[in-house]
Amino acid sequence: MKRVLIKLTGNVQGVGCRQATLAKARFLGVTGYVTNCVDGSVEVLAQGSHVAVDNFIAWCQQGVPCTDGLRVDVAEYQGDDIYLDFSIVR
Repeated sequence: MKRVLIKLTGNVQGVGCRQATLAKARFLGVTGYVTNCVDGSVEVLAQGSHVAVDNFIAWCQQGVPCTDGLRVDVAEYQGDDIYLDFSIVR
């Protein structure tokens, strides 16, 4: 299993970023969460097969729909939490 923490910065809040991310993650079979951060960024925890997570990262890097000036930072996730679904955390 591959686990990554993705930080999306730019114009990413209030533009449907979380909904689009949720839909793509579920389509690819990625579990975890997406949430808005107080600094205006969006945080995504993605876990799943290497292929699914790599495809998800590539989708994020191509530009999440409805975002502007997007920057994508990816780091390995060191936690041991297991998610059974992908959800929006408010």
